[in-house]
Amino acid sequence: MAARMTAKIVTPTPDVLARAADVLRTGGLVAMPTETVYGLACDAANPEAVAGLYEAKGRPHFNPLIAHVASQAMAEREAVFTPLARKAAEAFWPGPLTMVLAVAATGQTCDLARSGLDTIALRRPAHPVAQALLDAFGGPLVAPSANRSGHVSPTTPEHVRSDLADKVAYILDGGPCARGIESTIVAFTGETPMLLRAGALETAEIEAVLGLTLARPGGGSGITAPGQLKSHYAPRATLRLDAATPMSGEGYLGFGDHCPLEGNLSPSGNLAEAAANLFAMLRAFDLRYERIAVAPIPRTGLGEAINDRLARAAHRD
Repeated sequence: MAARMTAKIVTPTPDVLARAADVLRTGGLVAMPTETVYGLACDAANPEAVAGLYEAKGRPHFNPLIAHVASQAMAEREAVFTPLARKAAEAFWPGPLTMVLAVAATGQTCDLARSGLDTIALRRPAHPVAQALLDAFGGPLVAPSANRSGHVSPTTPEHVRSDLADKVAYILDGGPCARGIESTIVAFTGETPMLLRAGALETAEIEAVLGLTLARPGGGSGITAPGQLKSHYAPRATLRLDAATPMSGEGYLGFGDHCPLEGNLSPSGNLAEAAANLFAMLRAFDLRYERIAVAPIPRTGLGEAINDRLARAAHRD
């Protein structure tokens, strides 16, 4: 039996970025850092590459992908921007905001990447390595989190290697992700913009810029954007949330004054620090425990997104 190839973690020099862009042009996969989590990138216009990405992740095909763009001009070729969407882009791009918009007639992103929807999820990432790869490639790249589907999202290149090392050509090293939690997703397809997923950009910041309260999806809404599956971001271990103290045999992931000896998302109670540490600590605890208890975390500000991820991680079908 042939040995499996394992991708190396590489420094993103101009030469490496040029080779990575060539891999993408020929339908291959490249792991790239963003300010939120590491993404598994492929050519958004190539259905065979997108099918390979779905297969590498074990991702359901009805779960659409986010297309990443290098500029507003590239975004405008992919989607139809409403005045409010353009206002949000001016305020928050590049950055951790994904916008769901109507597909433009000039768009390149293939139907498979959009799960056959007439909308597209777009983001312009802020990480300089992601920006450099997008510039080198010259077109949109779909880039869901670089992990097995439903597993804990990767925030370091080593996390990518542990999940997908034999699936990718390059793992571009951008160090630990600064935000550590996925982008906020807002749909600009109805009369009032709708929050589809809380994330690294606080909902209140978006509402302040837009001058309105974001709508929320109803209970019967289908899958219209990434990260809406009930069970998602899940470790192998079972999770017990809002736990003031651990039970016997549980690992305890603390926050603020709930301060265990081994792991605290933020001893000072800083939600930005907790978001940045969340996935890395879940992965570390998952290697050591069958059951993990998580301390109560406020549901204000970034706590909305942290609790959303924990609820999905704890869900069992």
